[in-house]
Amino acid sequence: MNAKVLNTMEFPKIIDKLTGRAQTSMGKERAMTLIPSSSFEEVKVRLQATDEAYHTDRLKGSAPFGGVHNIKASLHRAHIGGMLNSSELLEIGDTLYGGRKMKRYLQSAAEEHPIPSLEALFELLEEGRELEQAIRACIDDQGDVLDSASSELAAIRKELRNGESRVRDRLEQLIRTSSIQKMLQDPIITIRNDRFVVPVKQEYRSSFGGLVHDQSGSGATLFIEPEVIVTMNNRLRELKLNEEREIEKILRMLTARVAELTEELTINVDILGELDFIFAKARLAHEQKASRPMMNDRGYLKLKKGRHPLIAAEKVVPLDLEIGNQFTSIIVTGPNTGGKTVSIKTVGLLNLMAMSGLFIPAEEGSQMCVFDAIYADIGDEQSIEQNLSTFSSHMTNIIGILKHMTPKSLIMLDELGAGTDPAEGSALAIAILEHMHSLGCRIIASTHYSELKAYAYERKGVINASMEFDVNTLSPTYRLLVGVPGRSNAFAIAERLGLSTDIINDARGQVKEEDQRVESMIASLAEDRLTAEQERITAEGLREELERQSRQIEEQRLRFEQQKDKLLEKAEDQARETLAKARAEAESIIADLRKMAAEEGAAIKDHKLVDVRRKLDQATPEKRQKSHARQSGAKPQVIGPGDEVMVYSLNQKGLVVEDVNTKEVMVQLGIMKIKVKKSDLELLSPTPAVKSPKQSAGASVKRSRDEQVRTELDLRGANLEEAIMETDQFLDEAIMSNLGQVYIIHGKGTGILRTGIQEFLRRHKHVKSYRLGEYGEGGAGITVAELK
Repeated sequence: MNAKVLNTMEFPKIIDKLTGRAQTSMGKERAMTLIPSSSFEEVKVRLQATDEAYHTDRLKGSAPFGGVHNIKASLHRAHIGGMLNSSELLEIGDTLYGGRKMKRYLQSAAEEHPIPSLEALFELLEEGRELEQAIRACIDDQGDVLDSASSELAAIRKELRNGESRVRDRLEQLIRTSSIQKMLQDPIITIRNDRFVVPVKQEYRSSFGGLVHDQSGSGATLFIEPEVIVTMNNRLRELKLNEEREIEKILRMLTARVAELTEELTINVDILGELDFIFAKARLAHEQKASRPMMNDRGYLKLKKGRHPLIAAEKVVPLDLEIGNQFTSIIVTGPNTGGKTVSIKTVGLLNLMAMSGLFIPAEEGSQMCVFDAIYADIGDEQSIEQNLSTFSSHMTNIIGILKHMTPKSLIMLDELGAGTDPAEGSALAIAILEHMHSLGCRIIASTHYSELKAYAYERKGVINASMEFDVNTLSPTYRLLVGVPGRSNAFAIAERLGLSTDIINDARGQVKEEDQRVESMIASLAEDRLTAEQERITAEGLREELERQSRQIEEQRLRFEQQKDKLLEKAEDQARETLAKARAEAESIIADLRKMAAEEGAAIKDHKLVDVRRKLDQATPEKRQKSHARQSGAKPQVIGPGDEVMVYSLNQKGLVVEDVNTKEVMVQLGIMKIKVKKSDLELLSPTPAVKSPKQSAGASVKRSRDEQVRTELDLRGANLEEAIMETDQFLDEAIMSNLGQVYIIHGKGTGILRTGIQEFLRRHKHVKSYRLGEYGEGGAGITVAELK
């Protein structure tokens, strides 16, 4: 890619931003050398890696590159036989640990969503745990070799500390002596040339025996090593030399282990640098609120709300543009300072970013193209030294573009034909555009010449565009209007600024009638476009609001369905429990009857007992299916209160309680009452007669369907004593009616009534358990009691 074009499009500023997002020196180096690629496959690979890092960063947080260093120089020195110092070895250990953290981070991310590009990288990372542990065992976090690095070093340092302690004790005794104290500048112990000394006044040099190691700047103080500790200091010096030799031995041992893994560690550094570079692209995308562009290699560009990445978010005006489908060239006309150059640069810069594997600040669905080259002639490059005028500099650039362009090139021209006679300049501009357009290039050009408006209107594949201008405020809006040629607006601006009406009218008279009609047509087009744009924005707002409401309704429906299913499942479970109890009682009764028959010789037939048991088994409710369709051709049914029915949509048997209207009835399903359409019901049996009192002993007492069985008790407004009495009576009725669950409404209020009722339920012998109501049952204002 031409370096001049990259500078013109301000691509290096994007590189600076990207480099600042990298956390390692390797990542920064990789970012600084990034250039756009003209290979379609390579661009796809780059964007895929950025996309994986973008989603990983969003889901798992920032990638852990802390402690990772560029250790290539150290690795090279170890490879050729040099010795690494403790700081270099510590950096190698830190980098191994950082690489292992990064690998765990990406492995965790890969378990949640696929990241094939990143996975191919982190799988190659060498963990080097043994080498890291060896380094950690010998070197602390400050880069000092530990005593425990070897037994010899531990012994040497122990003797060294003991020797230093003895020297200090001896010197402490010396400086506390009264005869010595007067000779000292200060009663302190210090070190010069790795030997313990004391500061002695100059005048006592002859009286104070020992070796002079240093003196103060003024010469008034001498730092003397007393004779009594010379031998001790000599021993300390020997120990320090032994310590240095032992440390060197340890460092060489560790360096040798590093040399064995030089190739693997070099690969680690390269991979970590590449990962840091990829995550830097992801972090830049997050900051710019950018999205992944769809890429193609057929010359198609579509920007949706594209924003120039170097303009502040609160000031930038989004750009919508499409080229390469119905038309391949765009001619942008209009006055200066309207934003033509910025619009052209936005298209070029965003396409360069996409070809570099970067996300672009635009809405989802934007498409960029991989061009073989991007050429630009933007700005005035006149030079006195080279004797180039504005026109000459533009023509020099354009001639270079004409020599190298191909049908797969993107060409951006600013102020085409400017700097010379308008008639010749416009003719030359049309000829240049025609040559480029006939070759099949993608072209975005800006110009002041009105002749190019007619060319764009007449030439197939070329379209006019302009920068919107608000005549009321005499200022540009910086919005690109594709399909509408630009207006000069000179008369309107002059009139607003106060130029005489007579002069303006005289000027209008100088303009050809044909040109005035064109200006009027352009004004009408601009007005129609503005109206259509406002209506489109209104329609989009309504569509978004409808979609939002639709999503809310769907969410509420799903919550209701889930709650309904949960309640019905509970009701089914309770019904099965009740029938299980009844079955157990029935089996007990049958056993008693058999025993009585055996004892008294009664003629109770076994097949009758089996038939009774079979009917009891058939009463157990089946698990309902999600939906049932009523058979076609079914005869109309007359359904009324008291009829037993099957509710198809719920696969449940129920009892009709009352008619709601001609098409719907209220049906009792266990403890629930729901409104159901008659078309969703099947009559199972007419209202059964009340059983005869001459039933066998031991049968459970049941209320007839005509009796109203209360499943809930409303205590709101009652005091605690009255409430407990009513609750006790209500529970007796519920138990007699074989109810498994009842609802006691006490309201929320201060909580006194709720607490008292729940305490009563806790002590009641027929209450199995109780709880507060759930969503759809009344919440904290109701208590649900399960009966034994």
